[in-house]
Amino acid sequence: MTSVLVLAGAGGVSAETLESALARAYGNNPELNAQRASVRVRDEDVAQAKSGYRPRINATADYGQTYTDATRQGVFGGSTRNNNIITPRGFGVEINQSIFDGFQTSNRVRAAESGVLGSREQLNTSEQSVLLDAATAYMDVLRDTAILDLQRNNVEVIDEQLRQTRDRFNVGEVTRTDVAQAEARLAASRSEASLAEANLRNSIAVYRQVVGVEPQQLAPGRPLDSLTPRSVDAAVRVALNEHPAIKARQHAVDVAELQVKVAQGALAPQLGVAGSVDQRYSSQSAGDQTFSASVVARLTVPIYEGGQVYSATRQAKEEAGQRRLEADSVRDQVRAAVQSSWGRLEAARAQIQAAQAQIDAAETALSGVREEARVGQRTTLDVLNAQQELLTARVNLIQAQRDRVVASYSLVNAMGRLNSRALALKVNHYSPKIHYDQVKDKWIGTSTPDGR
Repeated sequence: MTSVLVLAGAGGVSAETLESALARAYGNNPELNAQRASVRVRDEDVAQAKSGYRPRINATADYGQTYTDATRQGVFGGSTRNNNIITPRGFGVEINQSIFDGFQTSNRVRAAESGVLGSREQLNTSEQSVLLDAATAYMDVLRDTAILDLQRNNVEVIDEQLRQTRDRFNVGEVTRTDVAQAEARLAASRSEASLAEANLRNSIAVYRQVVGVEPQQLAPGRPLDSLTPRSVDAAVRVALNEHPAIKARQHAVDVAELQVKVAQGALAPQLGVAGSVDQRYSSQSAGDQTFSASVVARLTVPIYEGGQVYSATRQAKEEAGQRRLEADSVRDQVRAAVQSSWGRLEAARAQIQAAQAQIDAAETALSGVREEARVGQRTTLDVLNAQQELLTARVNLIQAQRDRVVASYSLVNAMGRLNSRALALKVNHYSPKIHYDQVKDKWIGTSTPDGR
């Protein structure tokens, strides 16, 4: 029985590679596409905030009827009764333009822009998570496929061992106990093969969920050694400077601090200009016409708002403090993730070496036990145990190889560099700036840039 390696061997001409699987996940994963849509939602916050710079224009029109029935008493007696029906109507246009609002609009725009930048970093974080999930799913399928092949091969080997044991029992070389031991081991190996098949089916289902297609002829996976620094300290420095989760929290701090300024702006004087044009018909009597136009500058100085503005300002300051603490917490989490991933990567490398040494020793031991069993110095159980030890060593090697690849991707993810550009994936790289530039200064229109 030969060694099965997850990272060795050649795939077919049309084999799926780890890089192509990551590219599929980058373009097709619904979670990642939903996060891209979330960024586009946040882009509109900037356009909405900028509306505070622009005028508010309203047109009005009215139409109605007024009926008047009046009776007047004469000086010398008698009375006069008049009734009248008029149809007052008119239309007008009103324009309101804010001149100064305590810098609330400018701070809202800056907060919205910081929110957009934060959402882009959240998108980068989601991209990293999806790519890591795809790499893990890819390696899980490779691992479980190799283990299933090992288990099936083990069933064949033990089945042959059982046949030979029965032949030896028939000629009196071994006892019934030896046959029973081989039968028990065969049943156990079949159970392990069934479990390995179930594990593979589960891994295939996860692969389909993350990548979007069924796995077909997967080529060997390779670790990201080119993106891995030489020391854990270097990895931590990169993570603290580049990780998108940290940058997203920093932008959240900026947003919270700007919200404090927005709240404080409500305490400042407000200056605006209002203009109106009205055309009225039959407003006082039938047939009359009235045209009016006005321009009014209005200064509003808040004196006391019942404490609401003061409370909102204090609340915004507390929220800003909360965001700073959350940013510190994320930095600690990123640092811990890098150190943990580094440890797993080092452990996987050591496990590969140990497993390879274990396989070499187990193969030698199995060969010797078989020879000794032929001359009666070893029992059938000794042979079965030696075969099981070799199988375990090969499974350990496969698991260690899978762990090494996944750990390298986990480390790059913890550093904040697991993205489509760093991996040089052959994809159309999504640029959130395109949609942002299309909508940030848009004055009118309900259609999205893609025509919806």
